[in-house]
Amino acid sequence: MRERYLYHVASLCIQRAVARRVNRLTYVSLVALFGLTGCAGDKSILDPAGQAARDVVLIWWIMLTFATVVFIGVIALWLYAFKRKHHERTPQQERKIARRWIVGGGILLPVFSVSALLIFGVPTGKRMLPLPLSEPPDVIEVIGHQWWWEVRYPGAEGGEVVTSNQLIMPAGEPVDFHVTSADVIHAFWVPRLGGKIDMLPGRVNVIRLEADKPGIFGAQCAEFCGAQHAHMNLYVEAVEREEYEAWLADRQEERLAELAIANDNFTQARETFASTCAACHSVAGLSSSSIGPDLSDVGARHNLGAGVLPMEEGAIHYWLENHQTLKPSNKMPPHDYMDTATLESLGAWLETLTP
Repeated sequence: MRERYLYHVASLCIQRAVARRVNRLTYVSLVALFGLTGCAGDKSILDPAGQAARDVVLIWWIMLTFATVVFIGVIALWLYAFKRKHHERTPQQERKIARRWIVGGGILLPVFSVSALLIFGVPTGKRMLPLPLSEPPDVIEVIGHQWWWEVRYPGAEGGEVVTSNQLIMPAGEPVDFHVTSADVIHAFWVPRLGGKIDMLPGRVNVIRLEADKPGIFGAQCAEFCGAQHAHMNLYVEAVEREEYEAWLADRQEERLAELAIANDNFTQARETFASTCAACHSVAGLSSSSIGPDLSDVGARHNLGAGVLPMEEGAIHYWLENHQTLKPSNKMPPHDYMDTATLESLGAWLETLTP
């Protein structure tokens, strides 16, 4: 809402400015106002929702302020150099002045800048390390794929819970995220909760994040990982502990398996899934492949294709027919060998998988 309001205000101001032919400074200000519309939203580091994120944004403001001061100083010296009067100096005086600039600008300024950054940055990074706590935090495993997210809850009571392209976490307590990659280098980043961390094939990295209160946050792969890197979004939601435990309980394999076969009206759709989709996708009680996203609770998700389509009635059918257009080069083959009725039935059945 805030982005739309700023955009509307900026558009109105530009229209008035053009009509009145205001000066260049006003135009620059209006362009800056347009830029500020990107400073809000579920992926804005300037709207922190956790202590780690607040530490990161504090460092960002300090760096921005220091960089602005340095920039203004350099411009001022540049203008002074053009306008100052020429003075004859001896070679000794020239060398003395040169040494001052080398020591001040080439040694003291970088040492001061790097030291200040370390003073603020090291404690911030330390807070995101999985250091021992009196009560061990929950562990959530996140695996990056081209171009989707696999999320596992190994500590869930009753057995491991697996989902895809959505991450539900408890609010008000730290959570350790164990991240890795199944193919190329990805990066796990929830901007409003803290820093980013690389996801490397064959290696597990750990980052500790905490959401102050319940809320919805956007996450993004922050390392270029191929043609659809921009379409690798992750839905992140922090909920109260009771709701979190209930969410995990609803996704136990036994309950999901009952859900998959509960409706007799979709017998043909289940057979279609078993013969064509089960080689790559898992649905509890029907298949266990981990090549593609787990679909056991797909009907309860907020989007499809890692953020490409919002989940609504008919969305899965539309995705099955057009996924190579919506997200080119994804690894799922086209379904042009299936008729529309079969795809509609398959999509309708998958939408019923809502715990």
